Amino acid sequence: MILYHGGTEIIEKPVIRKSSYTRDFGNGFYCTNIRSQAEKWAVRQARIRKKSAVLNIYEFNTGGLQSLNSRIFEDYAVEWLELVINCRKNSEHIHGFDIVYGKIANDDVGETVQAVINGLMPMDFALQKLIFMSANNQYCFCTEKSLTFLMFKESLKLV
Repeated sequence: MILYHGGTEIIEKPVIRKSSYTRDFGNGFYCTNIRSQAEKWAVRQARIRKKSAVLNIYEFNTGGLQSLNSRIFEDYAVEWLELVINCRKNSEHIHGFDIVYGKIANDDVGETVQAVINGLMPMDFALQKLIFMSANNQYCFCTEKSLTFLMFKESLKLV
């Protein structure tokens, strides 16, 4: 499976990125199988950092996934929302998964998640609301072991 990582650097050897700000599935290396999503993110980061946009392309060897502790969220679910809330509330949250796949909490989804965090919206109502929101997806490689299944193919500079 081909995965993409958008940014401003060529990343031949992905690493687990520890962040001072909170992310949907915690610290890790994030990719998507949606090329346009990664390209848009790269362009956005390039504008912010005043650098060139770079699309990194990887081959994800899914053959060995059974040896990893993976969590796949095909749709919004209570467990997805609880994980995102825990990771967004605490940048050091450890969930124990090697790889997490699921919906990305983009701006609209993120506002709904934040409303739950702030106690302004009950979780069940938020999930009902999220069903009607479209969202892209993300793969978070959370451990060094998981990164061994990701092979760098090439990088492209975007205009």
